[in-house]
Amino acid sequence: MNNKKMAAMFKAFGDENRIQILELLRDGERCACRLLEEMKITQPTLSHHMKILCDSGIVVGRKEGKWMHYSISEDGIGDAMRYLEELKNV
Repeated sequence: MNNKKMAAMFKAFGDENRIQILELLRDGERCACRLLEEMKITQPTLSHHMKILCDSGIVVGRKEGKWMHYSISEDGIGDAMRYLEELKNV
């Protein structure tokens, strides 16, 4: 995995709001409308955080009608874990 991809991935973990989003997604897929309600943030703020999470590969989104539904990406989390394991084994 290249350094740019890893930097984007760990940037995703570097914000309290994004960590809270990940905690909410631990129980499974959530509609953006539900995330907005539970986080009590504005839609533009949620969009900003979701873009960072999706661009990092940690979260994936799918559109259903007018709403986006988000979930944690097993592949993205696996990439982060493998990278940390490599660092640990140096």
